[in-house]
Amino acid sequence: MTFDAIDKKLLKLLQTDSKQTTKELSLKLNLSVTAVYERIKKLEREGVISKYVALIDRNKIDKGFVVFCHIKLTQHKIEFINQFESEVIKLHEVLECFHVSGDYDYILKICLKDMEEYREFMVTKLTTLQHIGSTHSTFMISEVKNTTVYY
Repeated sequence: MTFDAIDKKLLKLLQTDSKQTTKELSLKLNLSVTAVYERIKKLEREGVISKYVALIDRNKIDKGFVVFCHIKLTQHKIEFINQFESEVIKLHEVLECFHVSGDYDYILKICLKDMEEYREFMVTKLTTLQHIGSTHSTFMISEVKNTTVYY
């Protein structure tokens, strides 16, 4: 799909505040309400907009302790990869999981209350997953940038 300048501006406006009405967006884009509605529907149909969510301040829900956990599997067999991925998806503490190249196979972004809760998570959940060869944890000191806006 090719994006024109209006599509990009519309996407930026929606990423900044998706609760804006089509009327509000039409005024900002200098388009009719119908034109804005049709553009949004096309972006949704094409899968460019996959869903609308509420972003939550982790600190306000007592999940401000952020850990980046690097995981190395024992082997790179497809069944080990599939099993690990299907199991890690079920862990609600894991907000993001990336299959990566380099020294480790996966990087997990984990958000919890504190170090004690992370220890409990490691002992009772993460290290019980099969085929994990090693882990390496890095703890966030401060968040310099966090955005979901592409344009």
